[in-house]
Amino acid sequence: MIRAFIAGSIIAIIAPLVGSFLVVKRFSLVADTLAHIALVGVAIGILTRIQPLITTIIVTILAAGFIEYIRTKKNIPGDIVLALFLPGGLAVSVIIMNFAHGFSADLFSYLFGSITTVQPQEIWLMLFLGIIVISTVVLFYKKLLYTSFDEESARVSGIPVGLFNLLLMILIAIIVSLSMRVIGILLIGALMVIPVTTAMQVSRSFKNSIVLGIFFALIAVIAGLLSAYYFNLPAGGTIVLISLGMFGIVGLIKNHV
Repeated sequence: MIRAFIAGSIIAIIAPLVGSFLVVKRFSLVADTLAHIALVGVAIGILTRIQPLITTIIVTILAAGFIEYIRTKKNIPGDIVLALFLPGGLAVSVIIMNFAHGFSADLFSYLFGSITTVQPQEIWLMLFLGIIVISTVVLFYKKLLYTSFDEESARVSGIPVGLFNLLLMILIAIIVSLSMRVIGILLIGALMVIPVTTAMQVSRSFKNSIVLGIFFALIAVIAGLLSAYYFNLPAGGTIVLISLGMFGIVGLIKNHV
């Protein structure tokens, strides 16, 4: 449980941090798309007996770069690109798992999360990559913000928009890969979007929404883990439901204040 709280806290900080830029960019579906592609990495890891977290990070980063390349160089709308890759990733993972003699308990732990089985080496990798994600956002905060709000103006100002879009996609790929043990591949998109959306209902600035988003995510993760432990519930699903509950409560309070 100590490892579970550490892993959960790391994800609760970095997921809304990067998710804030996604929400502003109106590109939230990319998290779910990369999550489905992450299944390919998990399947490859199970088939080859390589640590699935490593293969998933490699696969999702490559896919993120390819998605951004198609979206920008081929002039294909972003939603169409994501619609192509989302079922494609799922289809490839199913075929690979067929060679691994079908679905296993290991795959389901990545699909829906199995935070209590997080290993010490995974914690260290999460911590290392989490620091990289936070440092990258802090270092390039203004340019990422400008690019997310108005690509055309950022491009006119001389900012390499394509480079920062790619950087954002890579950060998302890393977070999706790290989150699969904590909340599950099929649910990570929710943790990147729901706390941020909740925060934006009451925040007065973008920075404030990031801070509040992280706060709401931490509450959801901690409360979700405690509920999962004491009531024998799936941690990933519980965390998402608590996030949705907070979204509803904040919305009701805002409407009556």
